[in-house]
Amino acid sequence: MEIRVLRYFLAVAEELNITKAAEYLCIAQPSLSKQMQALEEELGRKLFERGSRKIVLTEAGIRLKKRAEEIIELVEVTESELQNAMEPIAGEVRLGGGESYAVGSVVQAAKRFCEQHPGVTFEFFSGDGDSVMERLESGLIDFGIFVDWKELDRCNSVRLPMSDTWGALARRDSHLAAADRVTAESLVGEPLILPRQPLKKRDSELMIRLKDVFPKLDIRARYNLIYNAALMVKAGMGTAITIDKLVNTEGTELVFLPFEPPLVTHLDFVWKKHASLSRPAEAFLALLRSGLANR
Repeated sequence: MEIRVLRYFLAVAEELNITKAAEYLCIAQPSLSKQMQALEEELGRKLFERGSRKIVLTEAGIRLKKRAEEIIELVEVTESELQNAMEPIAGEVRLGGGESYAVGSVVQAAKRFCEQHPGVTFEFFSGDGDSVMERLESGLIDFGIFVDWKELDRCNSVRLPMSDTWGALARRDSHLAAADRVTAESLVGEPLILPRQPLKKRDSELMIRLKDVFPKLDIRARYNLIYNAALMVKAGMGTAITIDKLVNTEGTELVFLPFEPPLVTHLDFVWKKHASLSRPAEAFLALLRSGLANR
């Protein structure tokens, strides 16, 4: 039984679909099917019940999946320990995520990591959830940072300790600024600048909050990153719905008004299942998880 074939089996066991597993592994689907058939013949046990759209693990398949995960983990740990064990950790850690104050916990971990390993550099891609996930799945980044990660079966993730508070970024001379908070109902009739990503996800916390009034909202613009949205607010184009602490409003013509009741979202640090992380990325993940566990 080859380690390579065990990795193939784990991909199929996670995806429960030969075609998707083949795409993930970047191999031809017929070749992967033959590999799985050969594995079943080698073990003398049926590992999958094959349906038209989805396959199901048999009892033997479930047992092999558990053992294969243990074997692969041991192999990866052993390889990591033996390869360049005496060399300093050096290279690049690639991150991606949206704008959020809560990313500060990752930044603090990166600062500590650079102090320990000066040969490591960080690359951070800023973008919405779709563009970050595209880069994560294609291997262009090692880790993604997502708001309230719900697709737990697709990737591994850990919850970050900080949270974000949603509200409205308005001009101080607007009538909304007369109150220190906003409600979904108080936004009706106001020219609004809304974030693009949450609008695409009906199950996002923001869309759930705005669901009842959404058809009545006067949406003047949509934005991807907040800097340009803040310029639109300053120009009097409308009020932007955003999260706190992204725009410094102190001493400016802008003010942040949180939602009432409070609308708080969390961030998750995400990486691909079965990903072959670089040595710097593995070490950074270990440092981050250790720091979160000790909080």
